[in-house]
Amino acid sequence: MTTTGTDRDALHRRLHRIEGQVRGIERMVEQDAYCIDVLTQVAAASRALQSVALLLLDDHLHHCLTEAAQAGPNLHTQKVTEASQAIARLVRS
Repeated sequence: MTTTGTDRDALHRRLHRIEGQVRGIERMVEQDAYCIDVLTQVAAASRALQSVALLLLDDHLHHCLTEAAQAGPNLHTQKVTEASQAIARLVRS
């Protein structure tokens, strides 16, 4: 990953926030919270993870694919295929 220190710090903070959300969901389940409230929090955590995935994908497209294109067509083709597969996994999830 070729993110700058600032970008990496922001990503790290987002992931810690998501970790807290998941712990909160765990507590809600332990406390037998209303199912719809738990599901609402699960959806929020899922959206937050998708947001992180999109940031990582954007970074990959802007940095890794650019570097691969400069390295040559074989590596570039490989990286494009990897990106396409990652996008397909994101869309299916």
